[in-house]
Amino acid sequence: MGLNTLDLVVILLYLAGITIFGLRFRKKQRSLKDYFLAGNTIPWWAISLSIVAAETSTLTIISVPGLAYERNFEFLQLVLGYMVGRVIISFILIPPYFRGDLFTAYQLIERRFGRNLRSLTAGLFLLTRAAAEGVRVFAVAIVVGIALSNLLAGFSDFGRDVAAIGVVTLLTLIYTFEGGMAAVIWTDVVQMGIYVTGTLVGFFTILHLVPGGWSAIHNVAGQAGKFHVFDFSWNFWKTYTFWSGLIGGAFLTTASHGTDQLIVQRLLSARSERQSKMALLSSGIAVLFQFSLFLLVGAMLFAFYKAFPPAQAFARTDRIFPTFIVTRMPHGISGLLISAILAAAMSNLSAALNSLSSTSIMDLYARFRPQASEARRLVLSRIATIFWGIVLFFLAILARHGGKVLEAGLSIASVAYGALLGVFLLGVLTRRATERGAMVGMVFGFALNIYLWQFTKVPFTWYVALGSTATFVVGYGASFLRSEASEPR
Repeated sequence: MGLNTLDLVVILLYLAGITIFGLRFRKKQRSLKDYFLAGNTIPWWAISLSIVAAETSTLTIISVPGLAYERNFEFLQLVLGYMVGRVIISFILIPPYFRGDLFTAYQLIERRFGRNLRSLTAGLFLLTRAAAEGVRVFAVAIVVGIALSNLLAGFSDFGRDVAAIGVVTLLTLIYTFEGGMAAVIWTDVVQMGIYVTGTLVGFFTILHLVPGGWSAIHNVAGQAGKFHVFDFSWNFWKTYTFWSGLIGGAFLTTASHGTDQLIVQRLLSARSERQSKMALLSSGIAVLFQFSLFLLVGAMLFAFYKAFPPAQAFARTDRIFPTFIVTRMPHGISGLLISAILAAAMSNLSAALNSLSSTSIMDLYARFRPQASEARRLVLSRIATIFWGIVLFFLAILARHGGKVLEAGLSIASVAYGALLGVFLLGVLTRRATERGAMVGMVFGFALNIYLWQFTKVPFTWYVALGSTATFVVGYGASFLRSEASEPR
């Protein structure tokens, strides 16, 4: 059983509908503030849902159920840290962001330290965000390859991957190019509704298909330990423990939501500082619900395949949920769920394109061409969006040879987050740190994280905590090597 004509019609209607919806905002982009910050007209609840959608990609929807299928619910310990990190950002980073007319997170670094460090942090964001996003976009190919395996039987795996990634990238690029941040946020709201609804449909479908319903699922998954959440052991080398989740997750979110332009741009789009905080904090509750739902679906799939074993074992856990959708779901519903997964992909990709474009123009181009008019910068912003769309397309193709897509994406992002967070903390928590000292600390923290990632077995959950601590300590110490410490700008 695979997708039929009805499923394909549902998918095509979604792709066409969301693209047309995003294009509705193209006439409202008259200035850089309109294009990058939606003119500060977006209500807090829409930004909240957009934040959740921006941090939820295709790899989240297909990999998180796989984690529960293979292991248990211990991933939720990391989500608890996500919520703690949001509280920290609300007190430490959001207030400085609203003291001035900022477009990017890295303008705050220039105000505190100087232009050189601003360019360095912006450049690091561009490199690592693009690499991490390439992994996320590749997850689309996994889903489409499974969904259209019958129709594309004559194509090679490489050909299917290129076609899938190309279509999603192109359609997302069209409305992001035209509509800017307003299109990104409002399509995020629609797309989150689609993928959460689709996942709930999957939940009830599995409930119906397993003989004995919830009681049988609970017994099978419970006896296998799938609902186990907390691990209070002090095993530093284990990826998901209470301590790595709470501490590592808090550091990870403080970096990803407090220093990464992907999320900061949404916070800066709010109508006020208070609404920005409301959006961020409420998104934490939504994320907890969302990940709980994805993990629950994974545990239910475990019970389903215990009752109906697959013909052959799954080569990778990322394929379990998409395979179930294509082979076991009723026609029409299968198309809806594939559309839901594509919705998550397009939501995350549009966010990445807009944030990469804004950082390229505001943090790099504007520094070397300060005399450029706003109209010229607006034109170049759209050109930068196209450029990054092409870059992400090719990076997604290269990501075909990676491992588990969820942990690969988080690992790549975490390598840079440690250095970025350390620099931001030096800026907002100290008065004696200098630009040169912060740059030394940043290089050291980034090098440390690369070493941990490539040459050790330290779990990715600790990368940001270790990297930011090293950046802060070395940066603060290096600042005293100069005879004079500069005052905050």
